[in-house]
Amino acid sequence: MPESERMLIVGHRGARNLWPENSLDGFRRTKALGIEAVEFDVHVARDGELVVIHDPTLERTTEGTGAVADRTAAELAATRLRDGNGEGVPSLASVLDIFAGAPMELHIEIKTDVLGRPYPDLERRLIDVCTRRRIRNDTVLTCFVPQVLENVRRLSPGQRVLASLDRRSAEMLGGLEPALERLMAIEDCMVAVEKGLLAQSFDLCRERLGPERLGVWVPNDASELVQWLSRPLRQLTTDRPDIALQQREQMLASLHSD
Repeated sequence: MPESERMLIVGHRGARNLWPENSLDGFRRTKALGIEAVEFDVHVARDGELVVIHDPTLERTTEGTGAVADRTAAELAATRLRDGNGEGVPSLASVLDIFAGAPMELHIEIKTDVLGRPYPDLERRLIDVCTRRRIRNDTVLTCFVPQVLENVRRLSPGQRVLASLDRRSAEMLGGLEPALERLMAIEDCMVAVEKGLLAQSFDLCRERLGPERLGVWVPNDASELVQWLSRPLRQLTTDRPDIALQQREQMLASLHSD
């Protein structure tokens, strides 16, 4: 089977180059694209509620200021997203409601606070949410921090997990090879590698992980998307899943016409 035919296309932060990232309207539109998966990020509000936003601070993606963890969920919901047509920071529950019943993988990234510290008990809480909603089989919990994924594996041995890896996170683990060794020790852990790092280390990553556990993030223009869709990978995470879909369809049409 052609690699592009079995590779999952993942909408990064709800396809953030198409509409405001991690927004409810963006998630609805991403769902309608017909891609295989969506990725989004979870922080903990001051009152303990789980909210969906990428940064630990508000300045970049909202009209607010300060740390996400210093605001209640209600205050965050009232904090307008930039170019978000009046939307505020959504709760995790509201995002999961949008994808309820959709044939999509949910890649939920476990974030850290403004000081880079894991939120206490967030791993267990996400596992509980997925269990209550009966979406564990459709969910991949992701993180840059190996200890967080090790906690997930300890709490729920069957929960699928994925580590995100870039130059900075690899250096924090002693370099690429030690980082891969650490992540490979987490049973069945998938790894999504930043495109520049993966381009320079593809043979090594493929040899260590195999194509069924390896992904790339975030190629966005047509030429680089075609390049990665031609590689043996499990998934491709992109800010432009619309272009990825278009290129995959063109590649498959060409293959099937030969």
